[in-house]
Amino acid sequence: MVDVCLLGCGGMLPLHDRYLTSLIISYKGRKLLIDCGEGTQMTLRASKSGFKTIDTICITHYHADHISGIVGVLLGIANSGRKEPLTIIGPVGLESVISGLIVIAPELPFDINLVELPENKSVITVGGYIVHSIQLDHSINCVGYKIEIKRDRKFDKYKAECLGVPKEIWNKLRKEENVNYKGKLYTSDMVLGEERKGINISYITDTRPFDDLIEFIEESDLFICEGMYGNDEDFEKAVDKKHMTFRESAYLAKSANVKELWLTHYSPALTDPENYIKNANEVFQNSVLGEDRLRKTLYFDR
Repeated sequence: MVDVCLLGCGGMLPLHDRYLTSLIISYKGRKLLIDCGEGTQMTLRASKSGFKTIDTICITHYHADHISGIVGVLLGIANSGRKEPLTIIGPVGLESVISGLIVIAPELPFDINLVELPENKSVITVGGYIVHSIQLDHSINCVGYKIEIKRDRKFDKYKAECLGVPKEIWNKLRKEENVNYKGKLYTSDMVLGEERKGINISYITDTRPFDDLIEFIEESDLFICEGMYGNDEDFEKAVDKKHMTFRESAYLAKSANVKELWLTHYSPALTDPENYIKNANEVFQNSVLGEDRLRKTLYFDR
């Protein structure tokens, strides 16, 4: 199972009752954080998710509401006693942004591995997660993410016995390792069954909708998407500011056949998003208003 928590649902600036958009995913005790605006460490503490096991931080872009809280989060991770290296992923420019920000946190007790994404689609594996990225349509270089969690393959005892795999190395091969044993190479495919459907979580914010997004998020188990404007009458503003309305986000969800949509990244002027959820539900029924520390546990298909 995979635990997901929307740490905040605001855009542009934090409000007294709304933190900035950030998401944390937890699988097998290891965590991945997406975006890190001002105050993220506060809502992270309130969520009781813990800092020490955050292995990866993904940043969509370098507007302050998505990055300015990263120093506080890194210090929180440091104070948790972490010594292991941590990976930060983001668009081109990541190295200069992070090096500038951590000037005020010069003695972190762990190394930081920086991964700058190319300006097109990419796939990397880190901390047990497969991180897919896509270039978005915003006012500055911005990427969207799809986090893929692969499901462990079942051990196939009958297959292992038929192929003559020694029982002494079954456990090693169950971890999908290759093993040299008594001068012979044995592979994990010799003891594991077929691939099984995993879980996909897509996170798209600060963009206009476009066709390639539909394929990118297709059949996601959970789609977290910006809804900067709830009112359909704000469509022209959304176009001008390179954001989306609730209805546009819902059209993406419907077109991509996702299971569930969480709306997030509300404009500070959108004080009553509940009054506009119908605009999303008319298009995609399983649309949910994001709120600070909204949680869900996703289970693998049986």
